[in-house]
Amino acid sequence: MWMLEGTNEVPDKAWQIFAVFIAVITSFILRPFPMGMMVLTGLVILVSSGTITISESLSGFADSTVWLVVAAFLLAGAMINTGLGKRIALWLVSKMGKSMKGLAYAICGSELILGTVMPSNTARGGGIHAPIVNSLAHSLGSYKTEHPDKAGIFLTLVGAHANLIAAAMFMTGMAANPLVTKAVNEVFGIDFGWGTWALGSIVPGLVGLLLLPHLIYYLAPPSITDVRLARKEAVQFLDDMGPMSRNEKIMAVVLVLLLILWTTKFLHGIGTTSVALIAVVLLLLTKAQKWEDMIKNEMAWDTLVWLGGLLTMANLLLKYGFIQWFVNNVQGLVGSLAGLTAILVLGIIYFYSMYAFSMLTAHIASMAGPFLAVCLAVNGQPYIAAAVFAYFSCLCGCMTNYSSGPIIIYFGLGYVKAPRWFSVGFIVSIFHLVIWIGVGLLWWKILGWW
Repeated sequence: MWMLEGTNEVPDKAWQIFAVFIAVITSFILRPFPMGMMVLTGLVILVSSGTITISESLSGFADSTVWLVVAAFLLAGAMINTGLGKRIALWLVSKMGKSMKGLAYAICGSELILGTVMPSNTARGGGIHAPIVNSLAHSLGSYKTEHPDKAGIFLTLVGAHANLIAAAMFMTGMAANPLVTKAVNEVFGIDFGWGTWALGSIVPGLVGLLLLPHLIYYLAPPSITDVRLARKEAVQFLDDMGPMSRNEKIMAVVLVLLLILWTTKFLHGIGTTSVALIAVVLLLLTKAQKWEDMIKNEMAWDTLVWLGGLLTMANLLLKYGFIQWFVNNVQGLVGSLAGLTAILVLGIIYFYSMYAFSMLTAHIASMAGPFLAVCLAVNGQPYIAAAVFAYFSCLCGCMTNYSSGPIIIYFGLGYVKAPRWFSVGFIVSIFHLVIWIGVGLLWWKILGWW
């Protein structure tokens, strides 16, 4: 691609940055090396070739979005380390696990609660819920090699898809969600922050979580209905944990404070990133978390490298004219459509393009900004465009068994074979589109977004 510079209307420097950017995104899909390493390699190539300066290559690392995500991972690690996340999940199972659908609703409810305050869907789904789902299936006599249809298939599919709905409902439900918020702000100049994001998603999201267990029950019905053993096991786990520890109590108070500050920004003016960092510092000052635990959080610091580098390249593509060229060309394809129609067509294309990606982050980083720019060019309603691409960015992970960390972990439990995962995933994708376009548009009309 680099050698094709000058063969189109893109400025040479923008084309060179784009070539490296595509190489980095492709490496995310093929995964020859870790993400952070490939982003760093891309930046070194751009600097050593004289395409950008060293100062430009480091510009993305100072972005507040990057540090919001880092803080998110640190908070997610604290949820696991203190045991509060596991306690919440087990408590819900013990209270709601009176039937197989009750277990499913317990998983959905836990995802909903933890999604508000635990910004890593991998830590939430893979670190907390997947092990619990596996344990529940075993307690019901369902194993990946023996009787997976008893409970394992059903619970695995509910857990995986509930994780993505919860990730879509909150700006901090998935680590890369703030990338969409940043893109919306840069393209439309509006603040699609935590409160606005949650307000727009609450109705379609709750509808999705309420109906999901019924859909999965129809698509993958469990062969048993008596789940008293699983509920008993959850109660036993809770008993083994004992009363809430000091660190759990501090974690709970900090999370409540987080929610209050995030939802009352209009009163105090403290930004989302600042609030998240305040929470991290409070955990350290109260010794609920040790600094040694924070610096051992590999996911946080790895994310700092790859996300900061990706933002650098994305910002430079905008600065040097590539995004404008892309917008002008795609606008020609949808320019005859009305604003709302164009947004929905682009949103559906964006949704199903996820088949080509093995990570939600790569999908968001490479496509969300340019597609939003096209929405602006065709006079699309800003808040509808923001909502469609914000929520679809997570929901589209339903289709494959390789779309994100928690999905890979749930699939790795071994209950669901790949062909069935794809067939169920496609039906769930239609389920999401019907709810989020149907119920969503009606709700957003009530909110005055269009």
